[in-house]
Amino acid sequence: MRKLFGTDGIRGKAHEYPLDVASMLALGESTAHRLRAAGIRPVVILGMDTRESGLEIALALHEGIRRGGGAARFAGVIPTPGVAYLCRTSDAGAAVSISASHNPWHDNGVKLFGHDGMKLSDDIELRIEEEMLAIRKDGETLPPLEALDRDCLLVERYKDFLATGIAAGALKGRRVVVDAGNGAAHEIGVDLFRRAGAEVISIFAAPDGRNINEGCGALHPDRMAACVVGENADFGVSFDGDADRVIFADDEGTIRNGDEVLYLIATRRKAEGRLRNDVVVATVMSNLGFEKRLAADGIELVRANVGDKYVLEKMIERGATIGGEQSGHVIDLETHTTGDGVHTALVMGEILSREGRRFSQIETFEPMPQILVNRRVGARPPLDTLPRYRHALAEEEARLAGEGRILVRYSGTENLVRVMIEGRDDEMIRAMAERLTRILAEEIG
Repeated sequence: MRKLFGTDGIRGKAHEYPLDVASMLALGESTAHRLRAAGIRPVVILGMDTRESGLEIALALHEGIRRGGGAARFAGVIPTPGVAYLCRTSDAGAAVSISASHNPWHDNGVKLFGHDGMKLSDDIELRIEEEMLAIRKDGETLPPLEALDRDCLLVERYKDFLATGIAAGALKGRRVVVDAGNGAAHEIGVDLFRRAGAEVISIFAAPDGRNINEGCGALHPDRMAACVVGENADFGVSFDGDADRVIFADDEGTIRNGDEVLYLIATRRKAEGRLRNDVVVATVMSNLGFEKRLAADGIELVRANVGDKYVLEKMIERGATIGGEQSGHVIDLETHTTGDGVHTALVMGEILSREGRRFSQIETFEPMPQILVNRRVGARPPLDTLPRYRHALAEEEARLAGEGRILVRYSGTENLVRVMIEGRDDEMIRAMAERLTRILAEEIG
């Protein structure tokens, strides 16, 4: 079992274990060792979001990679998918994105990619982690180092790649609000929309190292949505801190989540004969109304575990080219190997331009009422070992009578239990979720 790697790399409080200097030195060294042992050139691309702790982690990884017999190339501030793209289109053997995604500034994390631009498998992460823990030295600090030299050409290569994902001038005449979340897309996102011909109203694009995701971005899209209405814009986009996900608002300020984005992209590509195998991959959290509407349109929805790496694995297994999460993480295997918020935003913008209708006039599906309740618990024992919970779950499933779903799982990174219920009656499913989380908290402690 991995101790440090979760569903999306290693994440925690900046400057604290396992994101302290000693751990990051060991991670860099063990990553270089793993590449050399596999006969892969030990060059690692490093990129980060706008958190003030990012540079310290980059310096530690850089030094660790050097100790392990490798070399690092530093891209500076760049979205996580940009790091993945640069890795698969260069001679680099691996890449690391330094980011805690949608978390607040005092958190940070590292996400590792292989030469193919895909996140490492759980097995490889476990091997790196085992060596990392074995060679880590408590209290180790960075030796005197000069500032990292940023390779500006890396970011430009990524921007050129994104620009080719849609037709030239595809957004000409469109008025778009771009909320960068004070994160990694604060320059790239705005620049690409302008390059595509859009008139851009840019908000939350002034990072100071501590304001990333603060009341803005993909987790807080309300201010972006209000700006769309106030500015009479065609639509708006909100990126999270590392810009691997995006949430939209239509011209009336209505938030449109990842399920709706997947629906629009999938149905338009099916109409064009481009939806491979007529399959879309989403997670167990995606709405049941989404699944039913896709089925009516002749498209199969395949569900994966929560986490974009598991969505990608299922996409490869089923030969799908479109998949993603309700949170706005969309993977488009026609052009990319990982979720890319800026790419998704541009592709959706092109779709909206071609529709010839206001975004608010474009129908997707009728979502089934859904409630998600999180409860902190003291441990994470296997759910099937909890008799009171199992009895209550059976009772609540009987109440749904096949007209809904219950999904209970632990968080991949915290001692939280998450209870998601879908059903026809909003008040009923809310009461059911509260009951199950209360019983779980009492039984686990």
